[in-house]
Amino acid sequence: MKKLGSLYTVRGQVPVNTVNHRIQLFDGRFDTAFRIVEFTIADANPLINNEFQGVVATDEMSLATSFDWSDNIEIAWALWHAPTAGAGPIVSWVDPDNLVVQDLYFTNRGGTDNTDLNYMIRLQKYDISDWRGALSMVRNRSQA
Repeated sequence: MKKLGSLYTVRGQVPVNTVNHRIQLFDGRFDTAFRIVEFTIADANPLINNEFQGVVATDEMSLATSFDWSDNIEIAWALWHAPTAGAGPIVSWVDPDNLVVQDLYFTNRGGTDNTDLNYMIRLQKYDISDWRGALSMVRNRSQA
């Protein structure tokens, strides 16, 4: 795999308890892919002590009421002000083996419905072989 350019940043804001907010990455080619290197979430109103969780997936999912690291479509997870996080306002994890050929889906859940949640995803683009792209697509559809 060969890196293409510098890191890309995708960021936005969605209402809390949004399911499958689509983030378009697919460029129509199967010989390029993205790898998530960082995933961050933050309350749109950070002075209020709300709790949130966010999940980035490679396919549509049901409401993320929990993290399921055994599910191949889930590739990044984050908590905001969760009482068990223990390390400040945010904790996040990214599957180091992720490789995304098509689009991403951001799903979040929070302790309140009357606010918005910010997200920021940092990605590295790669030049890959067609066979690796096909293999990644199969894995990202939870078929591996």
